[in-house]
Amino acid sequence: MIKRDLIVVGGGPAGMAAALSAHEHGVKDILLLERDQFLGGILNQCIHPGFGLTYFKEILTGPEYADRFIKKITAVKDIEVSLKTFVTQLTGKKVLTSLSPGRMDEIKAKAIIMATGCRERTREMAHIAGTRPAGIFSAGLAQKLINIEGLLPGKEVVIVGSGDIGLIMARRMALEGAHVKAVIEIQKVSKGLVRNVVQCLNDFDIPLYLSHKIIKIHGKDRVEKVDVARVDENFCEIAGSQFEIACDTVLISAGLIPENELIEMAGVVMDKKTNTPVSDKVNQTSIDGLFVCGNAYQIYDLADSVTKDSILAGKMAAEYIRGKL
Repeated sequence: MIKRDLIVVGGGPAGMAAALSAHEHGVKDILLLERDQFLGGILNQCIHPGFGLTYFKEILTGPEYADRFIKKITAVKDIEVSLKTFVTQLTGKKVLTSLSPGRMDEIKAKAIIMATGCRERTREMAHIAGTRPAGIFSAGLAQKLINIEGLLPGKEVVIVGSGDIGLIMARRMALEGAHVKAVIEIQKVSKGLVRNVVQCLNDFDIPLYLSHKIIKIHGKDRVEKVDVARVDENFCEIAGSQFEIACDTVLISAGLIPENELIEMAGVVMDKKTNTPVSDKVNQTSIDGLFVCGNAYQIYDLADSVTKDSILAGKMAAEYIRGKL
């Protein structure tokens, strides 16, 4: 069994900030595990500006924001980075099992910081009826297809949900030549930042239907149309309000869920409604020495807020290792 002082799981903005903070506060043996082939996490596909306003005091794109931390990480010899490494198991005694190309390791740490981020809610979680044709994507997957793979998912698009990813993808699809016919939001107000509503919808004349929901998706091989209806205060369909929108693509932007199955496996007390650890203090869990930061702890609107939270997690882990927490 390998023994380390601190293990950070996740190499996105949260994991990198936490590792750097822990090093600055005296931890000299740090292992950073990332399942992707690059550091940066979700930032790598977020090529739009708007990052760094509060932390760096300037406007950056996602990759630019990530690059600043990647350069800092690679310059620190005490932080070992293991890419293409997937953590499969975590115990309450801070022992984790990881898989990387050609090997499997069992590692025990004095402290662990989980910076595993979040995942998107699916169509099934949004309870949208209908057939299961091609052309239905989560907004984040569509973002990766366009920005990383160079593929356009569709040409006639309807977006479900007005979260920030959905709003940004409405603009992105429009810039790539697709016709974004509508953004459908079940709530009375948009769930995204006001700046994104203005810059992504208003500036591109993309309709936003508040207090509406998609009640059915139609199509055999490919999406053909969706049925939309207005909803009342209880989110129930209002009779006679139904109308159709012809489209070939539906993007789902119905919110995010913290990725915390590993800490649940370890026995951390969880809030089942939010899938986050129950804790009196930010970043802490019910298991001593096991910390959670970034979007795994709670969903943040800004990467800058994730960084601030994760810097605190790194400091707390360092204090725990020194026996001062």
